[in-house]
Amino acid sequence: MKARDLIVIISVIMIVAMLIIPLPTWLLSILLILNISLALLVLLTSMNMTEPLQFSVFPSLLLLLTLFRLGLNISTTRAILTHGDAGGVVETFGSFVVGGNLIVGMVVFLILVIINFIVITKGSERVSEVAARFTLDAMPGKQMSIDADLNAGMISETQARERREKVSREADFYGSMDGASKFVKGDAVAGIIIVLINLIFGIVIGVLQQGMNIQDAASHFSLLTVGDGIVSQVPALLISTATGIVVTRATSDGNLGADIASQLLHFPKMLYVTGGTILCLGLFTPINDVLTIPIAGLLIFAGYRFTNSPDLEKDGVPEVEEDMETDEIKSPESVVSLLNMDPIEFEFGYGLIPLVDTNQGGDLLDRIVMIRRQLAIELGLVIPVVRIRDNIQLQPNEYRLKIKGIEMAHGELLLDHYLAMSPGTDDDAIIGIDTIEPSFGLPAKWITEDMKEEAEILGYTVVDPPSVVSTHITEVIKTNGYDLLGRQETKQLIDHLKENYPILVEEVTPNPLSIGEVQKVLAKLLKENISIRNLPIIFETLADFGKVTSDTDLLTEYVRQSLARQITNQFLQGNDSLKVVTLSGRVEKVIADGIQQTEHGNYLAIDPSLSQLILESIAAQVEHLSLMEQTPIVLCSPAVRMYVRQLTERYFPQIPILSYNELEANVEVQSVGVVSID
Repeated sequence: MKARDLIVIISVIMIVAMLIIPLPTWLLSILLILNISLALLVLLTSMNMTEPLQFSVFPSLLLLLTLFRLGLNISTTRAILTHGDAGGVVETFGSFVVGGNLIVGMVVFLILVIINFIVITKGSERVSEVAARFTLDAMPGKQMSIDADLNAGMISETQARERREKVSREADFYGSMDGASKFVKGDAVAGIIIVLINLIFGIVIGVLQQGMNIQDAASHFSLLTVGDGIVSQVPALLISTATGIVVTRATSDGNLGADIASQLLHFPKMLYVTGGTILCLGLFTPINDVLTIPIAGLLIFAGYRFTNSPDLEKDGVPEVEEDMETDEIKSPESVVSLLNMDPIEFEFGYGLIPLVDTNQGGDLLDRIVMIRRQLAIELGLVIPVVRIRDNIQLQPNEYRLKIKGIEMAHGELLLDHYLAMSPGTDDDAIIGIDTIEPSFGLPAKWITEDMKEEAEILGYTVVDPPSVVSTHITEVIKTNGYDLLGRQETKQLIDHLKENYPILVEEVTPNPLSIGEVQKVLAKLLKENISIRNLPIIFETLADFGKVTSDTDLLTEYVRQSLARQITNQFLQGNDSLKVVTLSGRVEKVIADGIQQTEHGNYLAIDPSLSQLILESIAAQVEHLSLMEQTPIVLCSPAVRMYVRQLTERYFPQIPILSYNELEANVEVQSVGVVSID
């Protein structure tokens, strides 16, 4: 057992012993001073905490301190009534502190009791009740918020677990404080009763047992009673104040002293107003100017100093932090931190600052949070946090999106305009600045707000600049999602799956497949816009075929066939039939004959002229379907699907290549074109 645990146990045993065993007066004096010291220590600790959970032991400590104080009251009462002496501390408080005047002593004692019982204790009790009630009522909402952040990828499972534990501890803490505040209230009532007992029975014992006259008995025992009452109420008042501070510390950036200094002096010009008011109070009332002028001068001087202080926070950002950042940049160790690269960066010119500035109504940060949630649901991929920063090297209205340090997209926005996309035929009545819609490359116009309603009537699709840029970000991240899935991100997905499917995960990794091989399979699916959210089915397939082959291309094909229902629903999109472009028998034979097998995997090697003819035929079919406003889908046999994808991904990366095994049997397939080389 540790020494600290032993000290606490011995202290509790001593408190119990105090209730039974009479203590010598010298020991009582030591314990009374110790009681005041502990109360002061608790008060200072409560002032220096930043959140209530940092002092979570306070309810239990409050009970022990209350028991200790009541034990002292019993011991001092026993000493007063038995020997007429409770030690030097009680006598000092009874004679020196109140000047030996019984009336003054009683008045001081009653004031302390009223302050403690009616003001501080009553308020702390009410705050504890309300805090406990609202904390319990808010628990479901906080839990839902944590789950939403976890699903959006904003926090990890470990962070979610810590936050859930913190919410639970807060509820327990405020519930305990609601009960602990009753200890303080009961202690105040007990203090009044003990004083009355000491006073009445002290006089009775002094007259009947010690042969004192009534006047001497009243004087002697009243002095000791008042001293005992005050020496008990001072630490009780400190503990009550600490209780009030603990339950009222709702939000904090630092300890109580730092909060008071930063928030009370946040508007230093108010010191001028206060100083001027005190000065007028002295000049226009009978109050002595000697009192008001120095205080007013001190307030005005303080206002001047704080107004011109460079250390004051401006716009909520301390300049000290900038100095610290400068020092960090100059330090030799900071070079290593410069090697870090953000997975996703969004940079913008100074003209687009209103997009992200919440004070100017910007909601881009909230939109990006929604984008991450949307992609987590659609693709099953946890998108990393998007780093947003301004860049003075860009044009004022320009923005660009980087993925792993490489620019993947850029565009320009006119914040005081709307983007209007034509329904197919332009109308001369719509006047604007010609541009290209950045997400899909469609012709569009930037129009003013007064033309927005007219454009909508004419069938134009009109969107505001924040919607334009958020759609662009969504499409770029969706297109490059496979590049954001590394081994570390794959490990996080596997750990999440392992919580519900531990046996399935153990059957797949680390044997027969490594995390890197699983990552390659998932990345290949994402590259063709196939969601990996259904990880259980993906891992079931990898468990079945991972022992047969470690070729990630083949494993991907097996997984795609297992996801047939998902793929079918993705491309069918509620239609009765699936319109596709098929490959002619000769094209499939050319591709099948061109497959080369090596120890490092298979690849496609066909005559360049034949591949050119195939690509030209696909291009013709794509153009034909585009004119019919249909999405082109190429359908082929399972044996050649991935090789057709290899052939077309450089030229037609967005065209889905499906095999017959990836479609459900009950789906009606309608061929609207054939790829041929005849």
